[in-house]
Amino acid sequence: MTLDVPSWSAEVAHALPRPLLFATVSGAHLYGFASVDSDLDLRAAHLLAPAEVVGLRTGPQTLQHTGVRDGVELDVVSHDLLKFATLLNSRNGYVLEQLLSPLVVVTTPVHAELTALAPQLVTRHHAHHYLGFAAGQERLFARTGQLKPALYTLRVLLTGIHLMRTGRLEMDLGVLGTRLAYLPDLVAAKREAEHGPFPAGTAQRLAADVPRLRAELEEARGDSTLPDQADPEAVAALHELVVRTRLGGIQQP
Repeated sequence: MTLDVPSWSAEVAHALPRPLLFATVSGAHLYGFASVDSDLDLRAAHLLAPAEVVGLRTGPQTLQHTGVRDGVELDVVSHDLLKFATLLNSRNGYVLEQLLSPLVVVTTPVHAELTALAPQLVTRHHAHHYLGFAAGQERLFARTGQLKPALYTLRVLLTGIHLMRTGRLEMDLGVLGTRLAYLPDLVAAKREAEHGPFPAGTAQRLAADVPRLRAELEEARGDSTLPDQADPEAVAALHELVVRTRLGGIQQP
């Protein structure tokens, strides 16, 4: 865990009212441009008891908590294992990034099993997630002119390109954006303030680079050696993991 992530992050995650399978840090901390006033985004998976799944009174598929601790705004979201696994098997880039985040605050053997299965669930169709997310952030930037959606647009396009070309997930913009000479200035400005001003002289370069990167992602999707569908054996193993964990509970590492 980096120094930017508060030491009490695991305590915040465990405050959710169900046992956790894992909790990781997402958002700007994960993407390499957390500012001094960034909120803390925790993403997790929890386990409902069997009675909360098969009975009349079912448990929460999603848990959410917001608040403030030590001056840091919190955004905590957790999905039940079945919902998380279903999303993981549906070409969902959000849950893939949450699972594979290197900023781990809570872990269990189930987390390790999910992480091991993840590469076999990645397909070329994950590019749709990154293209769609980038389009939404680009529209937000066009409407607001703010630095944060500009960085998010670049980050998701570059992550998608890297995933399509290598089959590996890289989410740190500092690693992904070395070929964009102006990117360090954008990141430095974002680190100074969550909603800081857009550095002068870079808007035009961004306007040219975003369409180019989008086209590059579309081309990388077409050329990718990733499969069209998840490995059936991995999907079967994911199903078995959900059933076994639901019936057997959480084993601590």
